[in-house]
Amino acid sequence: MKTLLIKNGIVITLGENNRVLYNHSVLCAGDKISAVGPDSQFAGKYDKVIDARGRVVLPGFINAHMHFYSTLARGLGKAAPAKDFNGVLENLWWRLDKKLTLDDCYYSAVAPLIDSIRKGTTTLIDHHASPYAARGSLDAIAKAVGETGLRACLCYEVSDRDGEKIAADGIAENVEFIKRCKKEKDPRLSAMFGLHAAFTLSDKTLAAASAAGRGLETGFHIHCAEAASDEEFSKENHNMRVVERLEKFGLLGPGSIAAHCVHVDEREMDILAATGTPVAHNPQSNLNNAVGIADVVAMAKRGVVVGLGTDAMTVDMPEELRVALWAQHLKHDDASCGFLETLSTLLFNNAKIAARHFGLPLGELRAGCAADIVVLDYRAPTPLDAGTFLGHLCYGMAPAPVDCTIAGGRVLLEEGELKLELDLEGIYRRSREAAAALWERF
Repeated sequence: MKTLLIKNGIVITLGENNRVLYNHSVLCAGDKISAVGPDSQFAGKYDKVIDARGRVVLPGFINAHMHFYSTLARGLGKAAPAKDFNGVLENLWWRLDKKLTLDDCYYSAVAPLIDSIRKGTTTLIDHHASPYAARGSLDAIAKAVGETGLRACLCYEVSDRDGEKIAADGIAENVEFIKRCKKEKDPRLSAMFGLHAAFTLSDKTLAAASAAGRGLETGFHIHCAEAASDEEFSKENHNMRVVERLEKFGLLGPGSIAAHCVHVDEREMDILAATGTPVAHNPQSNLNNAVGIADVVAMAKRGVVVGLGTDAMTVDMPEELRVALWAQHLKHDDASCGFLETLSTLLFNNAKIAARHFGLPLGELRAGCAADIVVLDYRAPTPLDAGTFLGHLCYGMAPAPVDCTIAGGRVLLEEGELKLELDLEGIYRRSREAAAALWERF
């Protein structure tokens, strides 16, 4: 079992008892942390030593809601303008996903995974759609995950919008990939059962997906009340609100993720809390699509575990966190509102959510936790301790350069340089070629 020592750092442990430890080291054995202690305790020989040189050492960042497949839309200008969220879906995303090939699925994943390494994001929970290339799509993405060395939880987005056969393909893709993950027990790869959103799913399909997912003892990853139209559709067609309908079909619970929840009401928040269903907040996407701002403060007060995703707007989690805080200030018209509730989404709640899908403790630097670590080149101009850390992260540390990224004990970035055995120039060239061809089909 190979050992890795990160020494001479300012170690920020996070976890329930967050500590800021000066002149400390983190020792990794294999894919887990074996010890955290003063530098003087680690005088032996190790397979690899990284000198943090007074830099900040903290757990790798976690993204609770991502769409790798949207990567190939960067720069695409062919979509007609949309005045509302449904128009965005119909003019862009539902046209794009129909044209994706299995090669597109791979290249759209490998590029943001490489970007994630550069930004210190070590775990991502993805939500995929490629209706005319559904079968085998999760394996294609998993290939990219394996090659980059990161940790990812994948699912396929089941929807009725392309007909019964494609919905059945989506269900089958989820089932097969969930079975693969259960069989292989790869600590870097996990699966959920993906669903698009309640307004694109019939009762028949929801029932079939629910039965298949629960039979495999897995949770469901679904967009929930992202736009007001989702709630309006549910009330008009099912005489209940979105979260009530998801509860009816047994889709909620600690192993599930309700993404967005911009328009849930207090009763829905209480259902989410009572069922232990976590929410993935995606502020930049919500602002970009003009659907509103989820009330993170209200959900937290009612006991909902709110995590932070990016919905593919970025893989830079501290950037997303800062936007989340400014958005809560704006929503509540209060510049001092929601600081702890918002920062907890990334720093504490994402670890709780992700740990449920990988079966090991994440998001904390202590013995027994996953060796997912980031070293930031940040020099504090004011006192940095457990009481001031959150302020440092939000107002100073967030844009600091990432010096090292380590996932599962493997060094993926060192001194700002990627350490991957991949032909990066070739990957980006072929990705551009795939995108150009996709745009023509679009």
